[in-house]
Amino acid sequence: MGLDQYAHRVKENGERTEIAYWRKHNRLQGWMESLYIKKGGTEQFNCVDVEIGWEDVIQLQEDVNNNCLPYTRGDFFGIDSYGDEDKMNWNLQADLEFIDIAKLALDCNDKVVYSSWW
Repeated sequence: MGLDQYAHRVKENGERTEIAYWRKHNRLQGWMESLYIKKGGTEQFNCVDVEIGWEDVIQLQEDVNNNCLPYTRGDFFGIDSYGDEDKMNWNLQADLEFIDIAKLALDCNDKVVYSSWW
């Protein structure tokens, strides 16, 4: 049991394709939860989607590049996802790959959504 995180590309017809997966990346979870709240989310941030737009992707890229994702605690979130250099580098690469794919999806006028389950 633990934090599983997904990003999907959603086409106009509703077809969803997974474009990224993370496991216990608690810093990304905290960043996405803040985005969810900023966009008006009021439910517990578990098993709900948050849509990621252009401005969000640009801000995420800036925060990832500056190692500014917030440390976030949770019963199933694991240790700090920047806790050791290997884990931090793996998450950094996964985050940057997701950002590139999200930009391509948004260029095609598809939606990008993030969700998690813990």
